[in-house]
Amino acid sequence: MDVYLIDGTYELFRHFFAVPSSTDGNGQEVGAVRGVLASVLSMIERGATFLGVATDHVVESFRNDLYPGYKTSEGVPEELLSQFPILEEALQAMGVMVWPMVYFEADDALASAAAKAAGDERVGKVLLCTPDKDLAQCVVGSRIVQLDRRQNIERDEAGVIAKFGVNPRSIPDYLAVVGDSADGFPGVAGWGVKAAALVLSHYPHLEDIPKDWKAWPASIRKARTLAESLFTSWDDALLFRTLATLRLDVPLFDTIEDLRWKGSRPDFEEYCRRMKASDLLRRITSAGNGVS
Repeated sequence: MDVYLIDGTYELFRHFFAVPSSTDGNGQEVGAVRGVLASVLSMIERGATFLGVATDHVVESFRNDLYPGYKTSEGVPEELLSQFPILEEALQAMGVMVWPMVYFEADDALASAAAKAAGDERVGKVLLCTPDKDLAQCVVGSRIVQLDRRQNIERDEAGVIAKFGVNPRSIPDYLAVVGDSADGFPGVAGWGVKAAALVLSHYPHLEDIPKDWKAWPASIRKARTLAESLFTSWDDALLFRTLATLRLDVPLFDTIEDLRWKGSRPDFEEYCRRMKASDLLRRITSAGNGVS
């Protein structure tokens, strides 16, 4: 069996900016919710049996306590934020396991779920359905992979190395020095993606990097500048790596059977009626008829 773990936050953002506005009978914007439901349903129709969706029920997380510049919900349209609880409830009514994160982030849930699912010998492959570079750190061989559904690209460990120039286990170190504008931390001055890939391909983690730049391989250009910048910003670099490191200890499910899709609940019909999405009800009914 394969397990599909879906980044609900990414999907809701993507659909919000990609699909036309649509409101329910109360004037509530639901266009993005409808888009995500249709997208997840298409996975079920194509045979996805074990799946879970993680969302950022609250954008802020424990990382905001660690670093004041970390991302917040400031600037996110209210029409988008207001759809998170609707999406979570509608997915649950559709019979899909949902993890709405408050203290942790959706990425932490995906990382934790992937690690737990991969620990079950019955699971053939775990697919992290998100293009988010943070999740590249969770890739393990060809067993835990990333799937960019929009571009239909599946990235295993070799794919991560080809894209970033470093092993998946070095991704938090990589992000620590290059920064992550989406998450709100700047990285280390002077460290671009090429320099980070070259250095971390030799030294997988920050602690492995020699303080004496003269000990670095000759192929690393501007070694002195990079070393001075890193070690004068050492505490910040370690903090940024902590921010970039996904948690694997989020409690989500007991057994892999908890992720099995067994059809929608009776109240899903009401969600479809409210969102004027009769096509979703027709499709979910048809998909449910094939569930043993």
